[in-house]
Amino acid sequence: MDVRSIVSVEPEVEHNGTVPVWYLVKPREMHDLTDGGSLELVNEFEVAPGSAVYPHEHPTHEFYFVMSGRGVMIVAGEERDVSPGDLVYIPPDTVHSLRPTGGGAIHCFCFAVAVKGAPPIDYSSHE
Repeated sequence: MDVRSIVSVEPEVEHNGTVPVWYLVKPREMHDLTDGGSLELVNEFEVAPGSAVYPHEHPTHEFYFVMSGRGVMIVAGEERDVSPGDLVYIPPDTVHSLRPTGGGAIHCFCFAVAVKGAPPIDYSSHE
């Protein structure tokens, strides 16, 4: 499982020295891996205490950035604690889920890049 934390990244100064940037994925780092894909979605979501994201998979490179709360991310059966500032990479066609821990909800920003030739995905239910 690939989890990167903003707290362990040193900022780089960009845009003529006007903006500190904390790269969790460096420019073009995923170019070859996502070649021919397309931006599938960008969203925010929240998982309520006592609930969990239904285990599912789809043909996308998916990223969850934890904004608030704590939880356990499960990717391909591997479990890892996640907290604010963590970026989780989920490879295409890999079963994944997320559940909050610590009594509160977990709130994440998510974006996904579909693999080349991916069919439309129904996110309302997963078989």
